[in-house]
Amino acid sequence: MFDDSLHSMVLSEDGSYTAYSKEYGEHYHSTKDGALYESLVKHVEPAFKIKQNQEEINILDICFGLGFNTLATVYHHKKNALSSKLNIFSPELDSSLVKSLVDFRYPKEFEELSHIILSLSENGIYSDENLHVEIFFGDAREYVRSLAPKKFDIVYQDAFSPASNPVLWTKEYFGEIKNVIKEDGVLTTYSIALPVRAALYENGFNLYLNSGEGFRDATVASQTELDGFIDVDVKHKISCNPHIKSLRD
Repeated sequence: MFDDSLHSMVLSEDGSYTAYSKEYGEHYHSTKDGALYESLVKHVEPAFKIKQNQEEINILDICFGLGFNTLATVYHHKKNALSSKLNIFSPELDSSLVKSLVDFRYPKEFEELSHIILSLSENGIYSDENLHVEIFFGDAREYVRSLAPKKFDIVYQDAFSPASNPVLWTKEYFGEIKNVIKEDGVLTTYSIALPVRAALYENGFNLYLNSGEGFRDATVASQTELDGFIDVDVKHKISCNPHIKSLRD
């Protein structure tokens, strides 16, 4: 049974369900943008726009939650008949939530992925010749520190907001992310908050605007310059807002 002691299922505007966390006081996705749509347009599509031609793609999904970013990645990969090998690693603090996901009301797009959902909910791992998904149950920052020097091509930065979960948005945290992402790796996040962008900028990331039809603006970041995105001049924004500081531990 879906874990409803600390969560409640909520219908979002794209017709897919998300959940509300009573512990953090937030939804797992924007109910306006839609759970599935948000995962696709704010994380998967911008990242794969850059990385989809690689033979092997290593992804760090912060945090697993309801699994939408991971599942949307697999869905996108299959839908577009991509041939790359996918390796997805994801920390998640709430093991009881993951174990209950077999009863979550996922969108029809994930129906063919039900065997993956079952394996992850039961064992925290799924593997076949083209896909490996592994969930770490515990503290995300401890997990990230344990990954070095493993290097990731993509990082989905999708933790609860800085107001609810600030430790996963600080300058020091993004320094730890920098240690495990490749220099040409891509980080995606729904946040456009200047303190978050400042924390990334102070770690040597270039910031880009991810905007499009039917969803609120988001952010793409990389240590190398990216084509196809609008550059965000973080230095100028900080100079215009000197009271704004990056979050710190």
